[in-house]
Amino acid sequence: MRTRGMGPDVPAPDRPWDEIVPGLWMGGHEFRRSAGRLEFAVVRDEFDLVQTLLRLPGHGPDEGVEHHVWPIPDGPLDGTQLAGVIRLARAAGEALDDGRKVLVRCYHGYNRSGLVVAHTLMRRGSGAEEAIRLVRARRSPWALHNDLFVAYLRAGLATVRQLEELAE
Repeated sequence: MRTRGMGPDVPAPDRPWDEIVPGLWMGGHEFRRSAGRLEFAVVRDEFDLVQTLLRLPGHGPDEGVEHHVWPIPDGPLDGTQLAGVIRLARAAGEALDDGRKVLVRCYHGYNRSGLVVAHTLMRRGSGAEEAIRLVRARRSPWALHNDLFVAYLRAGLATVRQLEELAE
């Protein structure tokens, strides 16, 4: 499986975050304004739950906002990292069920956040292809450009986790 890094061919998003389905947002820490200037995406209190897959100081959220941090690479994940992704998706789904507004974010809001958001959608009844298509349509065509993460979603994260743990 190949994974593509954030090279010059992968543009920064135009917005800090996008709503994928009602209440479930996907975003990053950096975006490009219309003038082409890069800006930091700083979360204040716009969301009830923020899930961060790459933590950068000074990017929020505000004190009092529920914040789950689970740093993972934009590459192969081990069983523990996959278990964390599964837990984040479960927590996001529970927050949505309670009518809360959720942001899942990584660096640009393409791959790591896409993995969690797509898995959240799958836990809520979407098939893998539908979840991948929705994430790309609502966030960016660049979302989930990591082929390995797409393969994880198609196989099912629980299955991938079990296989990864057998290999350890």
